[in-house]
Amino acid sequence: MKNIYFNHDGNVDDLISLLLLLQAPDIKLLGVGVVDADGYLEPAAEASRKIIDRFNRRGDQLSVAKSVARAHHQFPKEWRLSSFAFNHFPILNEPGVIRTPEAPLPAHLDMIEKIQAADGPVTLIMTGPISDLALALDADPSIEAKIEKLYWMGGSLDGHGNVLEPGFDGTAEWNAFWDPEAVARVWQSKLDIQMVGLESTEEIPLTQELQMYWASRRQEPAFDLIGQGYSLVLSYEANSVYYLWDVLTTLSALKPELVETEKTASIARVDGPAAGRTERDPQGTPMTLVTKADKEAFFHFFDELAASAVLK
Repeated sequence: MKNIYFNHDGNVDDLISLLLLLQAPDIKLLGVGVVDADGYLEPAAEASRKIIDRFNRRGDQLSVAKSVARAHHQFPKEWRLSSFAFNHFPILNEPGVIRTPEAPLPAHLDMIEKIQAADGPVTLIMTGPISDLALALDADPSIEAKIEKLYWMGGSLDGHGNVLEPGFDGTAEWNAFWDPEAVARVWQSKLDIQMVGLESTEEIPLTQELQMYWASRRQEPAFDLIGQGYSLVLSYEANSVYYLWDVLTTLSALKPELVETEKTASIARVDGPAAGRTERDPQGTPMTLVTKADKEAFFHFFDELAASAVLK
């Protein structure tokens, strides 16, 4: 059974990733941490607790830890606002109370505690900035030996980023740009890193056809939540293409055959116009880059997990 710790930053794709993780067989979810990045911390943490309340199929004993990491460069507030709307969906608020507790420790210390207490190696899935891992490695370097693999949604190795901010050159991806020093710290480790970058998910864009498919299955509770969630994305991403980066990262950690990868090496820049850029460098940190997704297999697994959910 695979031990997993999940750390995310509270936007729609992150919260759907949590929903699907709660349905996966043959894993143990040890803990959940939330970062104040692509979603606002308080509603994102509350929504996570409510999703666990309603969809914890395996009955894992969970709490949700809030990060104390803070942005070097904060996400646009227009993107982040969806965390408030998601947290107010009726399907999550019907019980009227939240049973899943907030963790007593901040997320990086919660991560350390859960890794050290685990009965075997731990897989990290991180779909936001990797600041909590950087903080955890600084606080307790011994956890590195217990981390089997890091699956991270962040970065881009083809030189095309999604950060269009004054004074920067457009080569950085937002999860890396949020805290470039954290990426550099993790890159100093010897962790086995698999990265889903901006270039990794061209086969799985969010489309109106996909939205209509989820709508057709809205009588099933997980599909209802998924459809509601991604409708928020279309409301502010109407003029650009949104891909299922976070969900691909999550599902590929559960089923590696969903993706094709290549071994490479890279560095992380922390200063200047390219701050936050991850770029290929043969002398850099060894890592694995996801290069392609198997669209049919991905959506088959996605549907399988969603269909298995039972509302509590």
